[in-house]
Amino acid sequence: MTGLACLAVAALSAGCAAQTAPDAAASTGSVSVAAPTTAAGSTSSEVAASSAAPAREEAGSTPFPGDTRADVAEAVDPDGLTVTAVRAAAHEGFDRVVFELSGSGTPGWSVEYVDAPSAQGSGAAIDVPGSAYLGVTLQGTSYPYDSGAEEVARGAVPVSGTDVVQGVFFDGTFEGTSAAVVGTATRAPFRVYSLTGPSRVVVEVATAG
Repeated sequence: MTGLACLAVAALSAGCAAQTAPDAAASTGSVSVAAPTTAAGSTSSEVAASSAAPAREEAGSTPFPGDTRADVAEAVDPDGLTVTAVRAAAHEGFDRVVFELSGSGTPGWSVEYVDAPSAQGSGAAIDVPGSAYLGVTLQGTSYPYDSGAEEVARGAVPVSGTDVVQGVFFDGTFEGTSAAVVGTATRAPFRVYSLTGPSRVVVEVATAG
C-alpha cells in the first residue's frame, strides 16, 4: 500500500509540474501586452496636448470681463512699431477692433471714454459716428520713415457689420504716440490686451444686452 501511495504522490507532482509551463506562458503573455497599454497611454497624452490649443482659443468666448474704466499699460521693448492695419469685426457678445503693428515688442496703451474726440497735436475735432467715444493712444510707436513700414492712412477706417462699434478714426502718429477714436453706440464695457506674431493691440467692446 505504501508503494502505491508513493506512486500516486509522484504522479500528482508530475501533473502539477506539467501545469506550470502553461501558467508561465500565460504570465509572459500578460507582460507582452503591457507595451500596447503604454502606447495607448502615450496616444492619449498626445491627444490631450493637441486639444490644448483649441481649449485656449475657446477661452476667448468666456463671459465678457471688461468695464468702463480707463485701461492703461506700459510699453515693453518697442522697436520699429508702426500701425500698419486697423480693422473691426463683430463677435458673439462683443465687437473687436484690432490695431496691427510692424516691428517687435509691445506698445503701451491708454484707452478710455472721452467726451469730445480731438486730434493729437492740433486739437481739432474728430468726426466719428457714435454716441460715445473711446480714445485710444498707443505709446512707443515709430514714424513710418523711421521704421520703414507703411502706416495706415489718417482718417476713417471702414467698419461694417458691427453692433456697438459705430466707427473708427485713425489719427496717425505724433511724437511716439499713435492715436485713434472708436465710436460706440453707448458707454459699453470694454477690455484691452496685446497679442504677438505680429504685434497687435486688441480693443473689445461688449455689445448691448
